[in-house]
Amino acid sequence: MSKQDKSPKILQRDKFKEELKIKELNWTEKQKEFINIALNKDVKMIFISGPAGSSKTLLSIYCALQLIKEKKVSDIMYIRSPVESSDSKIGFLPGDADEKLKYYNLPFADKLDELLSKQYVEALNNQGRLQSHPLSFVRGMSWNCKAIILDEAQNCTQKEIVTLMTRVGEFSKCFILADPDQSDLGNGKSGGFEKLQSIFNDEESRQKGIYSFYFSEEDIKRSDLVKFIVKKLKSLSPASRV
Repeated sequence: MSKQDKSPKILQRDKFKEELKIKELNWTEKQKEFINIALNKDVKMIFISGPAGSSKTLLSIYCALQLIKEKKVSDIMYIRSPVESSDSKIGFLPGDADEKLKYYNLPFADKLDELLSKQYVEALNNQGRLQSHPLSFVRGMSWNCKAIILDEAQNCTQKEIVTLMTRVGEFSKCFILADPDQSDLGNGKSGGFEKLQSIFNDEESRQKGIYSFYFSEEDIKRSDLVKFIVKKLKSLSPASRV
């Protein structure tokens, strides 16, 4: 008599069947350490803290693409809070939802072009494998078998981040990225990223698959100029920083 499969049935989409060729970059040892942790099957969620230029977004998208290539997930979901990084607001954006989100998703498109040739980006897009959502509209969703990237999480309140964290279903992996020194919330609001990273940075959380990873000014690879700027500003008192 055949053994009955009693494993839970999880609603999930078919995996991407085409061969995916991801460009290998000249990763540093710290970046390789991050990749090894992020792709570990026991890691389900990872908080990533680091300054501008430390490749947080690039590394997360690289890992998400690897998960698609290895048939571990079916889609990538790129999520941001629509908070502008300028004191001068651009105001109403015309067009449908996709057109409105286009400018917020430019970092996602930029990193995809860095890691994939045009044919693979088109193939993933044509099959709807690359999804973008504003954080405001994720309540009620349930994500199985997805790679979820919350970018610029320093611009999210604790409530918003918790809303995203509690959307994560079976076989998904979630990346929560932030540069705590570049919050644009304003109006006296405090971001929830650092508090949540602190809450879940313990052994109990790691046993459940929630990890934290920290990049520093020494890990900035964008350019020596950016590294100098970040270090210079870090040396100032908080009241003197721009």
